[in-house]
Amino acid sequence: MALRNSDTRYHASVIAAHWLMLALLAAVYACMELRGLAPRGSDLRVGLKALHFLLGLSVLVLVMARLALRWHAGPTPSVQPPVPAWQEKLAQLMHLVLYVFMVATPILGWLALSAEGKPIILFGMDVPSLVGPDKALSERLKEIHESLASVGYFLIGLHALAALVHHYIVRDTTLLRMLPGSKLASDRRSRRA
Repeated sequence: MALRNSDTRYHASVIAAHWLMLALLAAVYACMELRGLAPRGSDLRVGLKALHFLLGLSVLVLVMARLALRWHAGPTPSVQPPVPAWQEKLAQLMHLVLYVFMVATPILGWLALSAEGKPIILFGMDVPSLVGPDKALSERLKEIHESLASVGYFLIGLHALAALVHHYIVRDTTLLRMLPGSKLASDRRSRRA
């Protein structure tokens, strides 16, 4: 079976990677928010920080896999009825910005931890530092990482809102193309032919 998008739907692996990314991002943000509730120096806070880093690296790995899947799965399925060209361009720009966010944010976090000069342990193994110890650089990178993470709330929310608007107000197939298990009428017709 070829790993290809149909004319109207994403391939199951592309859909699974999309929703897995959402779950990972939700877990990354949950660790970040919950860490602030734990007392400084507590085992819980240290554990949440380590889990945040693990999940952040998982986001980086998954986004690379998603880019490979996206390339291999072929053209983006069409939306029915077709959207205006300006909306298609805006959607492409939004996806590009989301991918930049999903790559840059974990790398910035890794760089910030590296610049702290402390060992980074993951599953009992040392993770290589990307830069040498530099307290000032660590602080700057941490600020950028946190600012980008805050922007992420907006980006993810806007992406979800756009999908819901297309589904419930515009009533096109934008969301249906990415829902697991959903069958589009055009898919059923093409299988019968």
